[in-house]
Amino acid sequence: MKKIAISLAVLIVAIAIVAVASAGITSETECLRIHIRANSNDEIDQSVKYEIKGEIVKYLTPIISEAKSKDEAMSIVSREIPNIEAVAKNTLKKKGFAYTAKCRIASEEFPSRTYGNMTLEKGVYDALIVELGKAEGDNWWCVVFPPLCFVSGENSGEKDFKYVSKIEEIINGILGR
Repeated sequence: MKKIAISLAVLIVAIAIVAVASAGITSETECLRIHIRANSNDEIDQSVKYEIKGEIVKYLTPIISEAKSKDEAMSIVSREIPNIEAVAKNTLKKKGFAYTAKCRIASEEFPSRTYGNMTLEKGVYDALIVELGKAEGDNWWCVVFPPLCFVSGENSGEKDFKYVSKIEEIINGILGR
């Protein structure tokens, strides 16, 4: 009987966590975002923006996954800015681009965005800003902390988004899914 009660309690907590995580982040103080701003809206600049996005996400994911709070995540990202900038610059150089990249952390106003069942309300958020060249083109964004990220299947930046959550992965592991 104890096992059933414990299992039921874990299941209820897991469902509550997934519900809260998928309901949306409504407080600007809860998350750290990342914005990668393309040099321009030319197809080539937009294409390299997605390549840089992939490299930065690949670099940051293992580093940021252990952060327990937004403050800890901000500290990690602040410390890693030279390395993140190097990832972007190296990708640009390897692809033959003459312009470079700059990274910084800033608080900026962002519009409300909804992808699937995840909503980030309009407001001022702290973000890692990655500016490529003139940074006058469309941007790509995701959430660094909590560990959520939207990944496009086509790298289009607009369609076929998949919601990825470390919390959901842990819960699915516990539930054996």
